[in-house]
Amino acid sequence: MFKKDFPYFNNSKTVYLDNAATTQKPQCVIDSQIEYYEKYCSNTHRSNFGHANKATINFEKTRTLLKEFINASKNEEIIFTKGVTESINFIANSYAKNFKTVIISSLEHHSNIVPWHMQKRTLGNGLEVVRCNNNLDFDFEHFEQILKNNPKSFVSVTHISNAFGKIYDIKKITELAHKYDAVVMVDGAQSLAHLKVDMQDLDVDFFAISAHKTFGPTGVGAIYVKEKYLKEIEPYQTGGATIDEVTFNTSTLLDSPYKFEAGTQNIAGIIGFGKALEYLNIIGYENIQIVENDVYRYLDEELRKIPKIIFYNDINDSIGSRSFNFEGLVHDDIGILLDKMNIALRVGHHCAQPIMKQLNVKGTIRVSIAFYNDYNDVSELITALRKALQMLDA
Repeated sequence: MFKKDFPYFNNSKTVYLDNAATTQKPQCVIDSQIEYYEKYCSNTHRSNFGHANKATINFEKTRTLLKEFINASKNEEIIFTKGVTESINFIANSYAKNFKTVIISSLEHHSNIVPWHMQKRTLGNGLEVVRCNNNLDFDFEHFEQILKNNPKSFVSVTHISNAFGKIYDIKKITELAHKYDAVVMVDGAQSLAHLKVDMQDLDVDFFAISAHKTFGPTGVGAIYVKEKYLKEIEPYQTGGATIDEVTFNTSTLLDSPYKFEAGTQNIAGIIGFGKALEYLNIIGYENIQIVENDVYRYLDEELRKIPKIIFYNDINDSIGSRSFNFEGLVHDDIGILLDKMNIALRVGHHCAQPIMKQLNVKGTIRVSIAFYNDYNDVSELITALRKALQMLDA
């Protein structure tokens, strides 16, 4: 019933099931960006004429909306970035590089693995990885043992696995980490599309946010930084918009968040992100979760009726993504055939090669849903899958 709000579905016959990669955008998000470019396109935080003031006000409105949306304490704790990848790299290079040990989980996206390698960290040499069991559950016993051996570490974990939809208990992870004086950053790329998050309740130190996976524009994101760390962190980059005073001998920086937001930001994108947040507030997470959980369970039930299907986790403590394979078949072949039948999903390693290697597969077929998906989408997927399997003589 929500598809009417999203122009993509009026202009395409494709069954869109690749929401973990990016979500579709409601009309209000698109309209807000067009309005900025057509009616008051100006830079922010610089000029003081009317349109520039309007741009700045709408830009900063998104910061306030996001602060309230995730229940941060202050606007200063919200720093805009290009997305979760930049957010993680920012904190990795401006703060976490000073920690002897970084702890991640087995289900991390490459964006939360490669930055640590760039610091010359390797397994057992500055980098530790928490095990998962056969259901991809987070191994808390192993985590605590790592913390005991490496107190005052930097913990960086995903909230929801993009590859499998597994939800980690971030509150429990944070409580245990803080017990050993560790600092916690969360990759929340998949979070806001599915769940209400509360920084006061979770008590995390850093939380990375994606706009384009939350029904907003691409090229926009944010990092929540708990206030106590704002003065400890060095800017990732500097230049225009970050400074208070400059001479040829020295520079003084503004306070947060501006000292961390060098150069002209993606103004239209950030304004659009604000509209996405407003839209989600109108829909309400209670309604989102009722619809999405229903479709997610229906998807699982229908997939299980297909012979020779292989899953890697159950759907308890999971949301959004469902990954699977078929015995004796290559996932790429399935993806090619489904595309011919107007089914959009992702096949491959989903930027999570380490866990794929642990599972002894090259990749999976991933269906990832959002609250605008419905039973008809699932039915068309199942019909297409059965046709593809017949073509491949499965």
